Amino acid sequence: MNLGKIAKFMRNTGPARFFIPLGVVLIIFGILSFGFNTDTYQETVGKITAVEEVPVSADEPQQFDVSFTYTADGKTYDGVFSNLTGDFKVGEEIKVLYDPADPQKITNSKTGAFFSPVLILAGVALAAFGVLRTVTAFKKSKALETPVPGGSSSLADAFDGFKTSPGVTEYYFRFDGNSLKPGYLIEDADRKVLFEGKMTKNSLVGARVYAFGNPATGSTQEHEVGHTVTNALGNEFFSVSSSFKFDGENVWDVLHDKGLRMETNLRSKFPNLVYYVTKNGLLFALIETSGKYVHEDEAAQHKLNVPSGNLYYRFWTASDDFETLFLTIFAISETEQTVVE
Repeated sequence: MNLGKIAKFMRNTGPARFFIPLGVVLIIFGILSFGFNTDTYQETVGKITAVEEVPVSADEPQQFDVSFTYTADGKTYDGVFSNLTGDFKVGEEIKVLYDPADPQKITNSKTGAFFSPVLILAGVALAAFGVLRTVTAFKKSKALETPVPGGSSSLADAFDGFKTSPGVTEYYFRFDGNSLKPGYLIEDADRKVLFEGKMTKNSLVGARVYAFGNPATGSTQEHEVGHTVTNALGNEFFSVSSSFKFDGENVWDVLHDKGLRMETNLRSKFPNLVYYVTKNGLLFALIETSGKYVHEDEAAQHKLNVPSGNLYYRFWTASDDFETLFLTIFAISETEQTVVE
């Protein structure tokens, strides 16, 4: 059983499985409601023959069962309206609406002819929305699974030997909790900080605020980061529902718009996860979960190589686009992804 394919199918058909049944229910109710349409009913006057109180609780207004006689098409009929509120007396008149095709079908109020069509149109719209969202989801999945141009269908094969390729350098991404503004850092082998994101505002409700910046240039920019929701599995990232909001947008959509694609699986390098990332169809970065001690100068501890949650990563890249690299690993870390192929 391929859990990734099953999860992907369930994820992509989620809108259809919710909106289509809801739409069908509304369509059915709309069709059935035609039978309750009183827009064609005709009005006559009834004469009240009896008024009976209906037992109600102390905080409810008094209700009555009102019996009456009425004439329709020259014939006299008996009728009862139940649970009416108001002032009713025997001998007084009461408005009666009756069906010309069956004068014994009566009511005291009209329902407009628009009600049934509105239900049906709403049902059709919801069902169509479910189909459209599902088709879009499958198209997006197909696009995301497109192999690297000129490469193999597996990014793992395409990245074979990437670590030792000319121009590729190893870097480290780690959690920094030793300050009043906890966050994450990208460091090189000399522990020089190349990029950082420090939390300047925490929040139990709503978005947190992070200041992303390059220490070398001194430039910083604040971003709002929503809280994580993780509830999906799959063998690719950018259409799964596990995400957080980054400046109001799904972080995977932000990265997807930058041209990034990603692939991983639990068997990639047990017990570490390996993430293969391309940008605009070109090899961009190879990312691995790591132990707490990520630098080679701490070899004794690093030999344990035990992943410590979602706080430490090693990655290899030939790019100096550390802002995009930081956001990519930050997204992996914040969404705590564990992907099953």
